[in-house]
Amino acid sequence: MDQSNRYARLDLNEDELIKGGRHVLCAYLMKPKAGYYDFLGTAAHFAAESSTGTNVEVSTTDDFTKGVDALVYEIDEANELMKIAYPIELFDRNIKDGRAMIVSFLTLAIGNNQGMGDVEYAKMLDFYVPPAYLRLFDGPAMNIQDMWRVLGRDINNGGMVVGTIIKPKLGLRPQPFADACYQFWLGGDFIKNDEPQGNQVFAPLKKTIPLVADAMKRAQDETGEAKIFSANITSDDPFEMIARGEFILETFGENADHVAFLVDGFVGGPMAVTTCRRYFANQFLHYHRAGHGMVTSPQTQRGYNALVHMKMSRMQGASGIHTGTMGFGKMEGDPTDKLLAYMLENEEAEGLYYPQKWYGMKPTTPIISGGMNALRLPGFFDNLGHSNVIQTSGGGAFGHKDGGTAGAKSLQQARDAWMKGVDLVEYAKEHPELKGAFETFHWDADNLFPGWRESLGVSAAAHK
Repeated sequence: MDQSNRYARLDLNEDELIKGGRHVLCAYLMKPKAGYYDFLGTAAHFAAESSTGTNVEVSTTDDFTKGVDALVYEIDEANELMKIAYPIELFDRNIKDGRAMIVSFLTLAIGNNQGMGDVEYAKMLDFYVPPAYLRLFDGPAMNIQDMWRVLGRDINNGGMVVGTIIKPKLGLRPQPFADACYQFWLGGDFIKNDEPQGNQVFAPLKKTIPLVADAMKRAQDETGEAKIFSANITSDDPFEMIARGEFILETFGENADHVAFLVDGFVGGPMAVTTCRRYFANQFLHYHRAGHGMVTSPQTQRGYNALVHMKMSRMQGASGIHTGTMGFGKMEGDPTDKLLAYMLENEEAEGLYYPQKWYGMKPTTPIISGGMNALRLPGFFDNLGHSNVIQTSGGGAFGHKDGGTAGAKSLQQARDAWMKGVDLVEYAKEHPELKGAFETFHWDADNLFPGWRESLGVSAAAHK
């Protein structure tokens, strides 16, 4: 049944829809399956399935129902683009406080339409949220400024938080894990649980956390600097998450404000993120996006892209989220991915198809990880335009030839050199840990800093 007469309004103007403030606008890549409707007919069926429609006319439809139809308002068949306007009245609200939820947005805009028989593929590329709907989302309670405050930094331009992931990600028992934390904290700021770490039988949470809390105290006493630990509390059960979080805060005691909570937000879902955001509003909410590539990868033609994922994370209240390394590390990405960071950080940002103003909602901090080391940081900062991120290097710290403490210091020195506008090779002449990073990651050094060996007096024979 061709539903374009009801669910398509190509005369609608996008600027007027934005000005009206009563619609969420979504842009999709979409290809109809051969043998079904034309492009507009398939788009209209998609909009119907996403809102008030079904495959046949039903007797329960009335004039009010038709007033909340999702409407196709723009198509570009040559570029497989369709845009749909969703009235904000369609989306579910909490009965206890009238707040909005990402679950409802996804249920409508990424729901049954992903399995429709007449759609070859469909992927959300961008969306716009009007202020009347945006204000119903929590947004972040904390971000990097709160972390800088704990670390005693300038809260406007505190620079990169030097972090790591204890490696190997699984297999360490409680004491070796805590020892690795202590070693890194002698040179760095921030340690996170890797996403699978939790309460494994060989490393029970109730044995590991007290040892980590003690390692933090000892490292702070030795360095005179504050340290931060991001603890994974992800679980299927919200009450388990709360139990883990409460135990961790009680155990860290006077250093409880030095604790962030990591939530695997993609596999755990919006309920896991919201449980942490609302129950532990005084902690930095570290959103790990493990598994997101199954829908966001450029190779995937269904689901949604990374930009959509980033925008939803800010709306849910992520204090920080992993954004990838924008082509400067080991993960899939490209330098143009800085668009993702800008959407998280700025009060106003241009998406792929829509501008978005955040109306005072706190920024979400980009967390950079995956194959980064001290030598790759200057190029990353040049591309992004600043160094105000959390960066977690595993191998880039513990792979340093002189160990984790030296690795942490080399990352810190690379940040300091960039912030001072000093060439990294020149800075390495007076900083042995940074020089050690050149020797350790010599393949990157050869590629990024030709002539470094002569400048630092390092023989090529040393790396054969």
